[in-house]
Amino acid sequence: MATFLYRLGRLAFRRRWYAALIWVVLLAGAVGGAAYASTPTSSSFSIPGTEAQRAFDLLEQRFPGASADGATARVVFKAPGHEKMTDAANKAEVGKAVADLKAGSAQIASVSDPYTAGAVSKNGTTAYVSVSYKVSSMELTDATRDALEDAGHAAQKSGMTVEIGGDALQVMPETGATEIIGVAIAAVVLVITFGSLVAAGLPLLTALIGVGVGVSTITALANVLDLGSTTSILAMMIGLAVGIDYALFIVSRYRAELAEGREREEAAGRAVGTAGSAVVFAGLTVVIALAGLAVVNIPMLSKMGFAAAGTVVIAVLIALTLVPAMMGFAGKLVMGRKARRAAEAEQRPDAKPNMGTRWARFVLRRPVWVLLVGVLGLGAVAVPAASLEMGLPDEGSQPTSTTQRRAYDLLSEGFGPGFNGPLMVVVDTADSSDGKAAAKRVTDEIAGMKGVVAVTPAQFNKAGDAAMVTVIPKDRPSSVETENVVHAIRDAGQDIRSDTGAELLVTGSTAMNIDFSQKMNDALLPYLALVVGLAFLLLMVVFRSVLVPLKAALGFLLSVVAALGAVVAVYQWGWLGSLFGVEQTGPIMSMMPIFMVGVVFGLAMDYEVFLVTRMREAYVHGEKPGQAVVTGFRHGARVVTAAAVIMMAVFAGFIGSSEQMVKMIGFSLAIAVFFDAFVVRMAIVPAVLALLGHRAWWLPRWLDRLLPNVDVEGEGLRKQLGETSGEGAGNERELTRV
Repeated sequence: MATFLYRLGRLAFRRRWYAALIWVVLLAGAVGGAAYASTPTSSSFSIPGTEAQRAFDLLEQRFPGASADGATARVVFKAPGHEKMTDAANKAEVGKAVADLKAGSAQIASVSDPYTAGAVSKNGTTAYVSVSYKVSSMELTDATRDALEDAGHAAQKSGMTVEIGGDALQVMPETGATEIIGVAIAAVVLVITFGSLVAAGLPLLTALIGVGVGVSTITALANVLDLGSTTSILAMMIGLAVGIDYALFIVSRYRAELAEGREREEAAGRAVGTAGSAVVFAGLTVVIALAGLAVVNIPMLSKMGFAAAGTVVIAVLIALTLVPAMMGFAGKLVMGRKARRAAEAEQRPDAKPNMGTRWARFVLRRPVWVLLVGVLGLGAVAVPAASLEMGLPDEGSQPTSTTQRRAYDLLSEGFGPGFNGPLMVVVDTADSSDGKAAAKRVTDEIAGMKGVVAVTPAQFNKAGDAAMVTVIPKDRPSSVETENVVHAIRDAGQDIRSDTGAELLVTGSTAMNIDFSQKMNDALLPYLALVVGLAFLLLMVVFRSVLVPLKAALGFLLSVVAALGAVVAVYQWGWLGSLFGVEQTGPIMSMMPIFMVGVVFGLAMDYEVFLVTRMREAYVHGEKPGQAVVTGFRHGARVVTAAAVIMMAVFAGFIGSSEQMVKMIGFSLAIAVFFDAFVVRMAIVPAVLALLGHRAWWLPRWLDRLLPNVDVEGEGLRKQLGETSGEGAGNERELTRV
């Protein structure tokens, strides 16, 4: 592989105009496609194989005019002062708002009158109007949204408080200016690392081009592939981070080759042949982790994973082709005057050891203590993970500045928290001899359950073979008590079916969230086994070792559990919550742990590949195990540190998002990168390698013959270029000695 990439790097450097033109055309095509693509008409959320999804499908089949997948809204009114919503003046204002809503758009399916629907609180201070639409929230026109927002203006003028909840006002999440700050921090880190504005600008420019191609392509295909609104944000988050990092490693190796006196084209070829090989395998681990999300069998999550994996593939291709082309355009400017002097100083025999060298020597002197401190420290941070509770956020987790959150609070205050997450019970009476009696038994049993405050009478469809029952739980949608109510109803449904032949199914957003969380829990271990297993095999091919990949996987598990502990402490317990914009603590988003595992595993293996391949390269060329660790840190520690800081800055930039999922994932990825890069890869890894010595690079002879030789460290390339090392052969023989 190193030889092929060496030739590719030289070709891209020599034909840089063609390489740059190809990527410019691809970017222009993707941006043009995104500009002319139609707005996504849906963002469907389905969970195949769950009861909530079966109930939802049954609703669509038996109640075709009910618009089961349509958007909904609740316009909540609160009377001013000591007035009541039943006062004549307030009643007239609400009636006017209902009339305005009905006439406001042809997309409206139904608008309920709170005074006939029983939607006035017992104390008379609060009332709400339920609005159902024929289409999903993504298909609502601006005129329809404006009509919804304008509906209560007249009531507001009379002194009433009017807020709007529901998904009808759902819009594209805003990430704000904080992500720009993340890119700015990345730029500063690159300038400090390289000491050259041109060298610092290369990774940023190429990463932005890659993200532009990837995100524009996702936007262009969003309607065709039914991609959710957060897909492009997450793809941008990951694509930007890995794009900068991959380019950073190529440029860094290119400068090192130049410092050794090689011609620019030759240096570019060697940089792509060696660091580029590490980029390919690091990218493969990220792609495996992201594409592996498909095993969860949730279409939305699979699409997010594939979209982000596609952006990573683009980042790898850009690092191998556009980066060497841009290095050709940059000429000698890629090595600033200060950087050239520093490189020359490092080449002198009496050169002062850099920080990476000093740290590696410190670890080699005290490997046991460093290992204990690292493992115990991460173990302490991981303790809160034992209290992890998973669920999906409701409108109560949104900022108090939003009308959805204020509507949520008004409903909780006037009617009780459970009104924000009603359960929809669907009774299939097709196989029942007496459907009405079966439906009556359902409502009676549910009404007597603990944790239920209200049950509506069963509403049958025209055919009379299915009925809908709305259940209002006592507690908020994301609470454990509400989850217990859902399980209790489902347990009762088994007896009802055996006695009456009627099937009872529970759905609604709250039940969907519960089923989603359960499915994520069930999929976590199989997903971990698949991703870690495939990556272990991949790293065994890269490092030609058994213990190094094993250590890499165990170190990842330690860092990811510690990151989960930090997430629980901040978002579930509320520690330092105000610092990270947490206004409402609650269960951790159910998709976050598995998504974090996928992304962080790939990124953790990035640092493992970039740092340890340089160590193996030194070991194969004849250095002793301890000295190889020092060499790896001398060449790679500064760059890996810069890469980790950049990734943390990019991920942390998304903590300012208005979308709770994006905010939480941004925090979790940033803290996980910190733990993995600075504690696991920079401390635990060299300590373990120091303790293992030659055994770290041991591979059984029979396995060595089975594994393909991909030559990541460029040994085959050096032999081809006439740079063999006699000492290296000895170490190679020792590697496979059983």
